[in-house]
Amino acid sequence: MTLPFILASGSEIRAELLRKAAVPHRIEPARVDESAIRDSLAAEGASPRDVADALSEYKARRVSQKNPGAFVLGCDQVLALGREVFAKPETPDACREQLIRLRGERHHLYSGAVIYQDGEPIWRHVGVARLVMRDFSDAYLDDYIARNWDSVRHSVGGYKLEEEGVRLFARIEGDHFTILGLPLLELIAFLQAREIIAA
Repeated sequence: MTLPFILASGSEIRAELLRKAAVPHRIEPARVDESAIRDSLAAEGASPRDVADALSEYKARRVSQKNPGAFVLGCDQVLALGREVFAKPETPDACREQLIRLRGERHHLYSGAVIYQDGEPIWRHVGVARLVMRDFSDAYLDDYIARNWDSVRHSVGGYKLEEEGVRLFARIEGDHFTILGLPLLELIAFLQAREIIAA
């Protein structure tokens, strides 16, 4: 790589996906008030897809301003039930409430990714996945949260599909990497086209 590639995110799964795909990068999490931005966008009537894109852009721009010349990747994932956007649950009770609302329903995950260079956006993509939760029992739900809270408190909706959360689902439509929070195939295609990584 001739110029540095920076992941403007503290997400362990995104860093792991880049590492396993042999995409050299360094990590510099963006310091942005995601809740305030999300609330402001919701007040303006922004769609969940636009919220994912805008949050990704805020992060990329913030880190790009401090790293001239570098390619900076900002990412964000939004869970939407209809037009309602979910945030990460702050307590086990909030997690339970989210999962009860999602139970038996179809929801969408929007995974935004934006690359900035020298303070300007040069690439963006929003992947979407459609997921249907099964009608699991209250007893299973309580046991699930008790076993998995330390992990799922970091995820919108209170589940991680790559862990026990897969047992909550009846049907999944969409790219695996988008579900994990990074549209990796589209990102790699861009990086190869720009000769940021070998093609």
